[in-house]
Amino acid sequence: MQLQRKMVSFAQYELNECVAGIFAFAVKPQTIPSVMFIDLTTLGTIVLAAALTLGFAAGVVKGMTGFALPMILVSGLGSFLSPELTLAGMVLPALVSNLWQAFRQGGRAALDSARIHWRYMAMVLIFIAISSQLVLRIPGNLLFLILGLTVTLFSSLQLAGWRPQISTSNKTGTELGVGTLAGVLGGLTGTWGPPTVLYLTALGTPKMEHVRVQGVVYASGAVMLTLAHLQSGVLSGPGLGLSLVLIPPALLGMAFGFVIQDQLDQDRFRLVVLVVLALAGLNLIRRGLFG
Repeated sequence: MQLQRKMVSFAQYELNECVAGIFAFAVKPQTIPSVMFIDLTTLGTIVLAAALTLGFAAGVVKGMTGFALPMILVSGLGSFLSPELTLAGMVLPALVSNLWQAFRQGGRAALDSARIHWRYMAMVLIFIAISSQLVLRIPGNLLFLILGLTVTLFSSLQLAGWRPQISTSNKTGTELGVGTLAGVLGGLTGTWGPPTVLYLTALGTPKMEHVRVQGVVYASGAVMLTLAHLQSGVLSGPGLGLSLVLIPPALLGMAFGFVIQDQLDQDRFRLVVLVVLALAGLNLIRRGLFG
């Protein structure tokens, strides 16, 4: 009980720090590029408010489970923005939130996680860099449909009681294969979370390490995705402005999500992760079928 109180207090401290940072961000507009204000006026007040609300909601879910921020932003923003602007809006909130998640327990813990899963991370980075340059040329509907069916099937089976295990003998092959899949999907759609979550869940990774490893994997991929889309032109103009303005609500929501996550035991955490994963899979199927 005393440990739980300390965990909640620490999470509340993080929440206070996040709020203070957002307040400082808000009262010093001179630190924000002026291009943001010019470009974002074309979105309209209602659209911008909806985008900020989605950013906060995505942050809450990410703080609870360690993933789903890109999927929530991409699916939500995609319902009223162009695909290029939607993808751009997701990039910087994903980068900043994943860096926070990765280093929440300190740099040494993050480096340990990177060392253990370096093969997986290498495949993700390589194939994000390659496939992101094709994002404006290849339609993503088929990829969304395949990923959605796979994620929904595996998460539903695990909710029904099936627990896949990755043995030591085939761990390397699984890392390389799933990492390649995650990188291709990440570069083309901005979503590489579901394969990573399925991989870590099959390994039986404990809650705190599960979330930290996700953060390390996603942060490394997010750095690559950011650089790649600065190169591809997606992250420029109004897209860059939208991505910058979505960072504060995403971090605020994430702080709230951390408070909830710290109070979940391993079994409840696994249940929440699988439910969110199943919902994400259904949404990916919807996107694959209806766009």
